[in-house]
Amino acid sequence: MSEPARPAARPSRWGGVVRVLLGVVGGVLLTAVFMTVMWWPRSEVLHRAEAPASVVYEDGSPHFLGLVHRHTLSGRHDYRLVIGRDPGLSYGHWVDVGAFEAVEGVQSTAWTAEGVRVRFRTGHEVFVPAEYFLYGR
Repeated sequence: MSEPARPAARPSRWGGVVRVLLGVVGGVLLTAVFMTVMWWPRSEVLHRAEAPASVVYEDGSPHFLGLVHRHTLSGRHDYRLVIGRDPGLSYGHWVDVGAFEAVEGVQSTAWTAEGVRVRFRTGHEVFVPAEYFLYGR
């Protein structure tokens, strides 16, 4: 004798929902990783200067200045002067600089007790008062 036919097992609705949710979560994670890689800045120091020993600031620390070019894989470029106590220029007071001035380069830096003056080859000058970069700012 043959056995009676069993009804076909219905696939669970939850299996499909779980797959869709996993796909959405995976897509969000891949997008986040992609955006992080594309917008993560890389830095290059184009010019570096150190305050001369003859200029002593009230915080008693040596001070450094750098023209830093930051760029990303997506093509964004920005330039900034970083001034502070960190010789690696990873923190300190910073001032955005236009690409035209930055690409032409720094002609000179003049450190005084009042601050630092940066002259670019374009003729433009930037003066940063000492109060903005003293004491680790």
